[in-house]
Amino acid sequence: MVLSRPFFEDKARAFWMLQAAGWSGYFVLRTVSNVSNSFEFEGVIGVIIETIIGYCLTLLLSTLYGYYRRLPRISGALLTLATLALATLIYAVLEAFTFSLVSKVVDPGISLSRVVGYLFLTFTVLAGWSALYFGMNFYLIVEQQADQMEQLEHQASSAQLAMLRYQLNPHFLFNTLNSISTLVLLKQTERANVMLSRLSSFLRYTLANEPTAHVTLAQEAETLKLYLEIEKMRFDERLRTHFEIDPRVAKARLPSLLLQPLVENAIKYAVTPQEEGADITVSARLVGERVLIAVSDTGPGLIEMKARPTLSTGVGLANIRERLAQSFGADHRFETQSNPGEGFSVEIEIPFQIDEPNREAA
Repeated sequence: MVLSRPFFEDKARAFWMLQAAGWSGYFVLRTVSNVSNSFEFEGVIGVIIETIIGYCLTLLLSTLYGYYRRLPRISGALLTLATLALATLIYAVLEAFTFSLVSKVVDPGISLSRVVGYLFLTFTVLAGWSALYFGMNFYLIVEQQADQMEQLEHQASSAQLAMLRYQLNPHFLFNTLNSISTLVLLKQTERANVMLSRLSSFLRYTLANEPTAHVTLAQEAETLKLYLEIEKMRFDERLRTHFEIDPRVAKARLPSLLLQPLVENAIKYAVTPQEEGADITVSARLVGERVLIAVSDTGPGLIEMKARPTLSTGVGLANIRERLAQSFGADHRFETQSNPGEGFSVEIEIPFQIDEPNREAA
């Protein structure tokens, strides 16, 4: 039988409902058995009294068992067995006494033979009830621990995502502030002021989102454009950007600032080392039920990067791999491709996820 977790969210309510249902079922079974054997009304009265006694005894057992569960394991187990044995004996004595009252016997009273005769039945009933009690409590403990583990894993994942996101900001800020410093040294104060203003807009836009938040692809593209406006102050016509975003994937969700380090790498390794600069293309399209995102440049490619050991994609690519793994698990693809002298490209494939519960088929 599969236990429904919402049923056990209120443990007190669940206990009383199960207690009532269990003893009601016991009463029905015992009544049917007695009536089918003797057809005597007195037997039904005896079953009613027997059920009430059992119901009250198990309420007492639940209180004692709840206390025993907080004790050391061995002590709790021994006390549980002793209590079960005592309760079995009490139940058998009370059943024998009830039988003597409601039955037409010559010598009413409690006899040892009657008590012994009831011991097996009462032990079976109370032992079965006790097993169900501890079994359900064990189930609830396991479920509670599973929920706690899930919460801890979620917190750890969120913390790691936040760490990865915060790792990007100092990297970007260092490069941007270095560019502003260069403009100031060149006494291009007006351009430096414009760059600072755009940097402020970019930071205001990006910091508005939580580090672990997902944004739409359209929002991510707008963030990239803000960033590229800052970089265009440095490179002018040497930096040529192109955005090819399929309108069908504009609302697709992805981790915020996921693509910014790719564009930053393209500027560093494609635009900066070439006198003529380079083209940077950001594209996104729908492929079945998945979104294919690509960032490519027309720089020298990976061969040139390896020939210059001071260059490294270090933080950027590794950071993106980690963020994709944290957000989508194994359900993503991340690939890089380099053609010597023709540029470097990165492809990311992720599930098509949007805020709206339903969307029209493309």
